[in-house]
Amino acid sequence: MDTRIGFGYDSHAFKAGVTLRIGGLTIDHPEGLAGHSDGDVLLHAITDALLGAVAAGDIGSFFPPGDPRWKDADSAIFLKLALEELEHAGYRIVNIDTTLILAAPKISPIAGEMRVRVADLLNIQLNQVSIKAKTPEGLNLDHVAQCHAVALVERALDEEDLKSMAAVVESQRQLEDVVEDLLSQVHGVPKKRTIAPLYDTEDIT
Repeated sequence: MDTRIGFGYDSHAFKAGVTLRIGGLTIDHPEGLAGHSDGDVLLHAITDALLGAVAAGDIGSFFPPGDPRWKDADSAIFLKLALEELEHAGYRIVNIDTTLILAAPKISPIAGEMRVRVADLLNIQLNQVSIKAKTPEGLNLDHVAQCHAVALVERALDEEDLKSMAAVVESQRQLEDVVEDLLSQVHGVPKKRTIAPLYDTEDIT
């Protein structure tokens, strides 16, 4: 199976008077993250990881920070574009692993809800999303939120792929039948019970 890995990173400083958005959730906190869009470091990092996995550029290539159209935009829009690029390239998500680095707020109490939201946005299962959080101890970054994201993607099987797989399996079974016939004729080895084909190519439409 053809697999690829993409890595994404994003960071934003905290700013008073801004709503805090992380992982598609609005979080009650005195400060939000300053950014041209909603400053969602988690969704931004995942977006770059997905784009990177299929060599489609980065988030800034599609949504320049100076473009007024994306002022205060919901970062779910960026994630949707990355998914479209992934699908266009013929890949699908295997899993997403992320690490948030910030002093506050605490992510662990809402990590479960955040995973549910991210999985929903990506249209994948909950067990395909990992969200971890660390504090930036000793790095003098208490007023900044960072996120690292890794995406593993695989080539999606289309109709022609399924037909090819079915043809290979059926050909192998036919070869086994020929070998068993020869063994039966030459050495008197009894034939094994015939097993029905794993795929019926006529049923694949």
